[in-house]
Parts: sequence; C-alpha cells; structure tokens
Amino acid sequence: MKEKVVLAYSGGLDTTAIIPWLKETFNYDVICCCINCGQGEELDGLEERAKLSGAAKLYIEDIVDDFADNYIVPCVQAHAVYEDEYLLGTSMARPAIAKRLVEIARKENAVAICHGATGKGNDQIRFELGITALAPDIKIIAPWRMTDLWTMQSREDEIDYCKAHGIDLPFDAKHSYSRDRNLWHISHEGLELEDPSNEPNYDDLLVMSTTPEKAPDKAEYVTMTFEKGIPKSINGEEMKVSDIIRKLNELGGKHGIGIIDIVENRVVGMKSRGVYETPGGTILYAAHQQLEELILDRATAEVKKEMADKLAQLVYEGKWFTPLREAIQAFVESTQEYVTGEVKFKLYKGTITKAGTTSPYSLYSESLASFTTGDLYDHHDASGFINLFGLPLKVRAMKLQNVNKNQKKIHTMRLNKAGADNRPCFIFKYFSKLSSHSDTRSYQAVTPLLLFASTFPTASPSHPDVRFPLLPSPRNRQNQFQLQGNHCPLHLTYVIYELSYLQSWILSLFQGTDHTD
Repeated sequence: MKEKVVLAYSGGLDTTAIIPWLKETFNYDVICCCINCGQGEELDGLEERAKLSGAAKLYIEDIVDDFADNYIVPCVQAHAVYEDEYLLGTSMARPAIAKRLVEIARKENAVAICHGATGKGNDQIRFELGITALAPDIKIIAPWRMTDLWTMQSREDEIDYCKAHGIDLPFDAKHSYSRDRNLWHISHEGLELEDPSNEPNYDDLLVMSTTPEKAPDKAEYVTMTFEKGIPKSINGEEMKVSDIIRKLNELGGKHGIGIIDIVENRVVGMKSRGVYETPGGTILYAAHQQLEELILDRATAEVKKEMADKLAQLVYEGKWFTPLREAIQAFVESTQEYVTGEVKFKLYKGTITKAGTTSPYSLYSESLASFTTGDLYDHHDASGFINLFGLPLKVRAMKLQNVNKNQKKIHTMRLNKAGADNRPCFIFKYFSKLSSHSDTRSYQAVTPLLLFASTFPTASPSHPDVRFPLLPSPRNRQNQFQLQGNHCPLHLTYVIYELSYLQSWILSLFQGTDHTD
C-alpha cells in the first residue's frame, strides 16, 4: 500500500499542478483537503477537479463556525491589529486550517502534509508552525522551496505540466491578482500593487466592497448587542457569530467600509504591499471598542492594549499554538466579563460614527462627569489630589532651585577669595586657563577693552602695586596674561559677564573713586 500525503487544496492552478507532482516525485496517494473558512463560490466544482487531477480522495471541511468562534472572536475581544491597520484575516485562518489538516492526516494515517505556499510569504511559516505544534512527527512538504525537484517557475509552466499529465482545465495563463478569501476578509496582491507608487485599480480589484465615493449618499444606522465581549445581535435579530460577520460584510461593503492599502513587514524580512477588504471585521472591531471604552477602567485598558499588540504579532507570525497566546487570551477573556451592552453607530461613505452606547456595567456616571456637583465628588478634593499628583514635579523643582543657589554661593566665595580690588587679575587668570582654545571671534570681541584697560598703570590709586596682567606686576606675575596669536577664553558668555565688573572699575578711575564692590 502506498503512503499517503494530505494536500492543502484550494482548487487553483498551483495546488492542482502539485497533485501529479506529488504522485510522480514521491509515489504518494494524494488526499486533497479543502478547508472551507468562508470562501463561498470558490469551492464550486472542486471535487470533480481534484479527481480529474489524480487525487485519491477529497475532503471539503467546513470550519466556518470554528473559525469565527475560536479564532476571530478572541482577536476581536483583544482588539488585535497588526501594525495598526491589518485585521489579521489570513493570519487567523491559517492555524485553524493547520489544525484540521492534522486531524485529516491522523484519520488517513498520512505520513506527510503538503502546502502550496511560496518561499517568500508568511503562510509557509503559519502552516508549518501550526502543523509542527500539533503533529511534530508528520513530514511537511513545501514544493516551492524544493527547487531541485519543483522546476515550474510560472503559470505557463504549470499549465503545460498539467496538460502533459492529462489535466486540461480552463486555467488562464494571464497573470491576475493573488487573492485569499475567507469569512473575515479578502486580500489582494500583485499587478499594479507591486509598485507602491501606483494607486490601486479599485474598479478591477474590489470583490466585497464598493469605494466610499460610490457608496450610497444616505447614512445607515446599525444597532448591535454584545454579551461578555461576544457579538449577539444586529438590529434586534440574534445570530451566531459567523452570520453576524456575513451581515456586517454586506453592510460594510455597501458603504465602503474597511478598505485598506498597506505596506506591511512580513515575517521573512521583506516588505509587501497589499489591499485588504475587511468590511464586517472593521465594523465589528469598532463596535466592540465602542462598548468596551464605556466599561473598562483606565489601568486595565492600558495593559489590554499592550496585550493586544503582542497577540497581533503572535498571530501574524503563526504562533497561535503557543503558551503565550493562551495566556494572553486568558487575560483578555477576564477583561470581557462585563463587556455587555448595546451600541449604535452610523455607516456613511467609508466612516463609522458612534450614535449611542448603553451597558448595565458602564463606569460612566453622569453626575460625576457633568459640571454639577454630585454626591460622590467635591471640587475641593482636587486640591489634595493635584498636590500629591504633582509632588514629584514640585520636589524636583525645589532641588534644582537649591542647586542653583549653592552654585551662586560658591561663585561669590571664589570672587571674594580673589579679592574685590584684584578682580582684573582674577579675570585674566580665567583667560590664561583657557588659553589652549582658540576662537578668533571671541578674541576680537574682548581685545579692545583689554587694550583700553592696559593703558592704566595701576589697578587703583589706593593700591599702586596691583597692575593689569598686561603690564608685569611684581606681586601678580602668576596671573599675567599675554595676548599672543588667537589665544582667548573659550566661554565668551562668561567673559562678558566678568568684563562688566572690569568696565565698572575703569569708569570709577575716571570719576576719581575706588570701586571695590
């Protein structure tokens, strides 16, 4: 009996060409497994196509509700968004698909699981991490990375290969957008999107949505209810989560909601550009957040945001089946205990506008928030709060004031030690200490005053022995300052500050007084 391989089968050209390739290369019986995550009409005719291509068996597994309840809802509750825009449509689906592939492989006693993801994308990582986490003993086959065995490099090559093996299906060799569709979204890559300078051709690209420009000119109001963070109804009609998403897709698509054009950072290290249609998901995220902001306290909301960012990264990188994801999800679920209530919002030309929120667990108090004084709040309470809240700022400012005062005292003491009438020598001492630095402009600025001062033979009529350092002084030779080359003070601002005292002293000479303060 031949060994079996389970192929993640979409019915497209790539996975169709893989069927005869697996048989020819490994002599496997190929068990095709198409996992329905909400692809819709893309599943039509798959059974006939798979058998025509040489598959031994085909499974079509409907996991839409599992996908909605166990993968989408946790991300909605967390508000997990990758790089602030991407709502993880493909990322959330891959672990769900991987889990079901493993289940089919166990059922069929298959030795390997094969996927058609390319060697440049994220999906290869997501599929393989999921399979490895659940079935480390099962071999994984990735044809696009096996370049010694997989020699097809284009759609034309794949079509020719299929025809050579008796598979003549109506595949078009014309290159088109690379799309991934499920209940949550549709992703688009390729063609003009490969150049970020190009505007997307929305008329050809969009599948679920219309552009905001072409959306109805009349707004539409929608009411939703949640219970413990899980959506329960739309406009008064209770539905299961998957049907709620379908309804929101219809509403959002009509009003141009949830169309994003992003350049994201792939796990493999490169940037990629894609356009995503997530009409229902965008509305669901907004509606849940609208309710949650009424209920969660600030500290919990802050930590939850951090956890949301981490969860988004884990999901994007294919690390769903990890202890960390389970721990984050447990935290998020604990925050949803009281996220129950009703939200109303308005859809209009690509926008979602709040129109009212109610919850029995709301932390909003009208009496507290209004300008009227309620029983729970006294305006005078703010004084003590502000005192305590601003205490670190006050302490810091006081410390800085003390430091500045001490510095001024030290400066004054140094001046007094030098002697008030000996201030000119003191100034020049500072000049000479910094004489290793040169600044022509600073030198030129102080030179006129210095030369003017040097014309006086003594520093003071009452102190004939004290001379300017420009003129040798028997008692102050150590303070002599010789104006040579470009030697000058480094800190001109300090020089100007000290020269103000020198100027005052020189003026006192003209007035016949002794200026010593």
